[in-house]
Order: sequence, then C-alpha cells, then structure tokens
Amino acid sequence: PGRSQFKVVIKALSPKEVTRIYTPRPLDRNDGTFLMRYRMYGSVTKGLKIEILYGDQHVAQSPYILKEPVYHEYCDCPEEDPEVWQDIMSCPSQEPQITEDFILFPTIDLQRMLKEIPAKFSQTRGAIVRYTILNNHIYRRSLGKYTDFKMFSDEMFLSLARKVRLPDVEFYLNVGDWPVENRRANDTPGPVPVISWCGSVDSRDIVLPTYDVTHSTLETLRGVTNDLLSIQGNTGPFWENKTERALFRGRDSREERLHLVKLSKENPELLDAGITGYFFFREKEKELGKAQLMGFFDFFKYKYQVNVDGTVAAYRFPYLLLGDSLVLKQDSQYYEHFYIGLKPWKHYVPVKRNLEDLLEKIKWAKENDEEARKIAKEGQLMARELLQPHRFYCYYYKVLQKYAERQASKPEIRDGMELVPQPDDRDSVCSCHRKKPLREDL
Repeated sequence: PGRSQFKVVIKALSPKEVTRIYTPRPLDRNDGTFLMRYRMYGSVTKGLKIEILYGDQHVAQSPYILKEPVYHEYCDCPEEDPEVWQDIMSCPSQEPQITEDFILFPTIDLQRMLKEIPAKFSQTRGAIVRYTILNNHIYRRSLGKYTDFKMFSDEMFLSLARKVRLPDVEFYLNVGDWPVENRRANDTPGPVPVISWCGSVDSRDIVLPTYDVTHSTLETLRGVTNDLLSIQGNTGPFWENKTERALFRGRDSREERLHLVKLSKENPELLDAGITGYFFFREKEKELGKAQLMGFFDFFKYKYQVNVDGTVAAYRFPYLLLGDSLVLKQDSQYYEHFYIGLKPWKHYVPVKRNLEDLLEKIKWAKENDEEARKIAKEGQLMARELLQPHRFYCYYYKVLQKYAERQASKPEIRDGMELVPQPDDRDSVCSCHRKKPLREDL
C-alpha cells in the first residue's frame, strides 16, 4: 500500500491532559507489515488513544485505547509486583541461555567473590564494575582503568528500576570485550559468576544483551539512526532487485577480515569487501587499501551479508539478520544472548572459521535463490521476535532475578560504592499513581 497511505495519531485519552508525543511515519517492512513507533515527552494518567488511519478510515481494529496511566521513559514509577510487570511485558517464562548460564551456580557465595574477583580480574582485565541494587537504588564501584562502558549498564539498570521493583542483588559486571571466567566446573577452585556482554564456548560468564543492542533500544527515536527498529524499515530494494554479491565493511579487528579483502580483489563478481579503518594491522593498509565508510542502510542493497567476528562476536549480527538479506556467518567460539535461538541453514548460512568455503557458499546462494531467500526471511522473522525492545527488559530482569535467588548472603553497599542517580526529570510531568514510600522510608 505504500508508506504514505497510513497515518497514526496518538493522543491523551482525556481532553484535559496535554502531552507531547513524537510519532514518526510508520516503517514499511516491505512484506505487508508496518512498524509504528512513538516516544512520549510527558506522562498521561487517564490513558492513550491510538488511531491508525488509511486515508480517513480506521483500520486494524483502530482505535486502540490504553485506559491506564502511560509514562514516558524518564518517569520513575516502578511496578511493585514483578510478576504483574512480567505479565504486562509478555516476558517468556524461560530464556534458554539464562537457564544454561546458571547451571554451574546453584548457590552464589558473595564472600568468596568479594575476595577473589577484584584480585583475579580487575587487575588483569581492568574492566570490572561491582554493582549492588538495594531498595531499587543502583550503587556501583569501578575496579580497573577501562570501565567507561559502565555508562551503558548504568543506563539500562536505571531504566529498568524506573519500570519494575528490582530484587536486592550484588554482582560483578565485566564491561570489557572478552568474557573472563575460563575455569571449568571441576577445577579447584571452580568458576565464579561474572556477568558479561558476550559469551564463549570456553568461558563460564553469565551473558547479558550487549551494550550495543541495549543502547540502541533505549535511544530509539532519540538521535541514534541505526537502531533495531529503524533497520526494519530500511532493508533496501526488494530481494529480486538487490545486487547479487556478498558485502563486508568493517575495521581490521581480526585477521580473517583482511583475508576477506584479498578474496574480494580476486573474486569481485562474488564479493565486495573493504576495511574502513586500520588499527591492529596498519602495515596492511597500503597493500589492501581503505574503503569508504558506508551508510548501514546501504548494506541491504546487497543480497548477501558476510558476518565475521571482530575482537569478539561481531555486534552487527543482530542488525544484519533484521535486514532483508542472507547472512553468511563465520563459525565462532563467541556468542550473544540470543544466538541459542538460531539454527544454521534455517536462519543463516554457516561459513568455516578460516573462510575457506565462503566463495562456495556465495555460489550456492546464487544458484539456489529461492532457498537463500527463505533462509534470509526465517532469520529476519526470528530476529524480529528475539530482539523486540520488551525482550531486552525481560532478559535483564530475569538475569537479576535468577542471580538474587541464588545468593547465599544479603547484598550490601560496600566501601567505595557510589549511588548512580536517576536522571533529573524536571522538564516532563511525571505523576506516579503507584508511588508508595520505599521500605527504607517507612
């Protein structure tokens, strides 16, 4: 029907309430479905009315009426009952990766961790942050030089605490690239539960959604162009009009990426690969050349996308899956929280670690266009399901919940910890109907 045909109007249900709501045009996902986003700059206590119009006719069961209070992002109004919140959020009852990650940790000994983790990991890695959540307040202490990325975890924990009452919990988060706990279950001493943004087959870290997809979700409609939703409305030409070559652009963060460029120079009819920035292998720039930066939406002008690890898992993988292209994914020891829901040859085409079969796989895709298109679509549909904004909130909450259940002693605010304050919100009305005195105030 075309993106200009639909109009979405969102307004306060009560004419007495006025609030600013940013509602861009719906995103046309080119398969008969549309994605409608909105961001509120104020809260409403009586509810919202959402109208979806085709011309001047209501469609898709419009109007939708939300009769309860609806709060903007920075309104601090947590649901006191986590079960109610999880039900409202349609959280899945189980997350397979969380179940797997906690098998090794039936009980969590905070005293052992306090002695061991700062000495073992913060000095060698320098990217460990100790968090305590108590009475829905976030406290932390940085251990090491390289903890700047804590701004992303702060952002998510604060956002979550504004929406639901969090369990009292104390844990260590690794904000570096690599997972850190490599000891096996039968080692003496055994592994300790460190939370990281990336896992690997030879580590025991508990995995959270990466800082990249988390920040993308929180910043939707606030200036980040490549978020997980906007990608879905910018997937390039229809499949049959895409360029029948595989594409790669990226930094030189792994040697296989340099090999990709060599393959591309030798087989330009199959592969267009280029390094956009040199940091690790600067001596190779003269030989391989430097490619121009490319807008991410332009990636999807190509039928096939090559996904090769960076320093760890390539954090572009979720974005590539959401496009309307076939992802050729390098075998990897690294994984993100959602990989467990994906199957090779169903959601993507696997490629050997050393890329020796990459050209063969591209040729296969060209010769089996319908099958390639089907895998691309299955991968896209699965990513749409697993990477919805509410799923990230559910996942973070379930990790904290599972961790809290296993703690053998009560979490505390330790020496050197500082309160991470909620952002100041004087610009928007936030009248919380649920606001009760916190336990510490009673």
